[in-house]
Amino acid sequence: MGFFDEPYDLLTPPDDGRVEGIYKVTGKGKYAAEYKANNLCYAVLAGSTVAAGTIKNINLGNARQVAGVLDIITHQHKPLVPGLSDENKIKEARFGLPVFHTDKIYFKGQPIAMVIAETLEDATYAASLIEAQYDTENFTVDFDKAQAAVPLASTGKERGSLNAWSNAPYMVEAEYTIKAEVHHPMEMHATIAEWTGTDTLKLYDKNQGVNNVQRTFARLFAIPEKNIEVTSEYVGGGFGSGLRVWPHALATIMAAKQVNRPVKLMLTRQQMFNSVGYRPASWQKIKLGATADGKLAGILHQSKNGTSRYENFNEGITRVTRLIYNFENLKTDAAVVPLNLSTPTWMRGPGDCTGDFAVESAIDEISYQVKMDPVVLRLKNLALDKNPETGLPWSTNYINECIEKGAAMINWQERKTEPGLLTDGDWSTGYGMAVGMWNAGRGNASAAMQLLKDGSLTVQTAMTDIGTGTGTSMQNIAHDITGITKSKIKIELGNSNLPPAPSQGGSNGLSSISGAVVAAGNALKLKLAEYAAKENAVFKDAKATDIILSDTGIAYQSSNNQFVSYNTIWNKNNLQVLEVEASSGPGAERQQYSFCSSAAHFCKLKVNRKTGKVKIEKMVAVADGGKIVSEKAAANQMSGAAVGGIGMALLEELITDERLGGLVGDDLAGYHFAVNADAPMIDIAFIGKPDVNINPTGSKGLGEVGIIGVAAAISNAIYNAIGKRLRDLPITPDKILG
Repeated sequence: MGFFDEPYDLLTPPDDGRVEGIYKVTGKGKYAAEYKANNLCYAVLAGSTVAAGTIKNINLGNARQVAGVLDIITHQHKPLVPGLSDENKIKEARFGLPVFHTDKIYFKGQPIAMVIAETLEDATYAASLIEAQYDTENFTVDFDKAQAAVPLASTGKERGSLNAWSNAPYMVEAEYTIKAEVHHPMEMHATIAEWTGTDTLKLYDKNQGVNNVQRTFARLFAIPEKNIEVTSEYVGGGFGSGLRVWPHALATIMAAKQVNRPVKLMLTRQQMFNSVGYRPASWQKIKLGATADGKLAGILHQSKNGTSRYENFNEGITRVTRLIYNFENLKTDAAVVPLNLSTPTWMRGPGDCTGDFAVESAIDEISYQVKMDPVVLRLKNLALDKNPETGLPWSTNYINECIEKGAAMINWQERKTEPGLLTDGDWSTGYGMAVGMWNAGRGNASAAMQLLKDGSLTVQTAMTDIGTGTGTSMQNIAHDITGITKSKIKIELGNSNLPPAPSQGGSNGLSSISGAVVAAGNALKLKLAEYAAKENAVFKDAKATDIILSDTGIAYQSSNNQFVSYNTIWNKNNLQVLEVEASSGPGAERQQYSFCSSAAHFCKLKVNRKTGKVKIEKMVAVADGGKIVSEKAAANQMSGAAVGGIGMALLEELITDERLGGLVGDDLAGYHFAVNADAPMIDIAFIGKPDVNINPTGSKGLGEVGIIGVAAAISNAIYNAIGKRLRDLPITPDKILG
């Protein structure tokens, strides 16, 4: 178990490389669908062909005749799941879609049957032969039409009054829409389930939090958590799609119970569109006022987002409006719009990414009315001292420095104050910017360390690494706290048998686990000091800060580096391995301070006035993420998020078929997202000032703020280029020319 299952010296990454990098590029790292199990069989889901109604009958006759079919699960033929055994328990479980526990159809493609067969080919063919009859009902899949009939309700987050700024000399009032977007990580979701006993379960599952999966299925199957082992060691991207436990994982466990064999299920790319969430479609309305000197007088922010018929998902779109600026007068309203689609979920920068587009577009628009540089206007109105919503002082907030540094990096002084003045033939050049902010969280986490006589150290935690570089950051932190060479430090993570940790998401991962690694490192030093004190009294009652470890032994720094070797400690105490475990989490500082990560995004682009094509020439992103623990991984987070923002701004849209109730272009040929050709080289910079209150390393999350603000920066640059304000994402050529 762990990233290093083979002799480490054969697969040692470079000093600045990822700890798992060689395993990934050589194919040695196993993803969820790649593990082997004895007597493994395969499952394939069959989906509903209607968008709403109830199942009258399912014809399985033809499917059962396919050679190799072992069984077919439906709502009429399934193993017992105690947590879903009746309507009351289904409500209590709050699992979402009670797969195979209802005859109700909520969306097209909803699983109605699951074929289990000896081979994937047999299961796939048999699933294609399943036919069902339905009592159909009316359905709604068009968000734009449906939202108009849904009333808004106050979020209760008000300050000041609307009347106080109703006569502001400058005003923007506009509506903004964003089409739904799908996560689509490279690795499709997959689960291998094996019941190793009547109440013991082993899972290999693509997810962003093994302990969450463990807890969920312990509750549903009424068995102890310790009886469930979940492995998610390598994850080919998540972007939020792995934060929930989805019906396909439950279905796979049910299948393994039914046939009493290990079962593998891997979603198809097409199934990814309606099986593992998406960023919901949204509507927003902004009313924003400003005084002649550029002070933002007040804001009204209203929002609606799509959700499913069986579950309410409120994305929290107006949250970001209450964080960044000193709005003395503010009101926010929100609503959810039920649709015959599957449930949305968190997608990178959830809520804030959506809301920021509208707010930052409106602020850019009012800057042209006031005739003030958008950079200057933002700097004038930032809430730098305290969180406007809670009143607590920011522990650290360097969003102003992000703006100033980003403006210098993109040569903002070359921007024209009036749109359409920079032209070259059919191309017009524009500059745009926007800012983003995210609450910097921290959860409880645990880590263990195992030290061997040869000085090699293994650091363990259940947290997954979804591609963010968590393992590499853990190695860096362990090196900093102990002094042991990085090449001697190994990482094990992504298994529920390891010390528990929160899910990897919401930019909380590193902030949470960093404290646990520091605590474990200090515990290790103190444990070694106890043994060293038997050889040298200077180590008696030593503090962790007095001690430094090396590849060969322990030294007392403040006493002429007095030293005791591991050889001496191990031999005299008959040790095989020295193990420690420690936990860390947020404390009273959360009642004393507010915590945030922030970023400023700048864009220079060209728009072809004849074709509507947008070509991004340069992007700059500057972030305040506290201390940067791993420079390359942090920059990768920021640039990858910015590419996602390009897709949001210019390409991505989940299109629904209003006539048949399904999805259009539900594959990677029909669904467009940003690739290398759509993205320029992205210049990344960090403020790099530690937040001494948030955790022992002073690091804050970056995964979300890398995308929050990107779409608005691009939209604002398009306006600066051609003088056309576009408020509906994605901004496609037809909208530019229309």
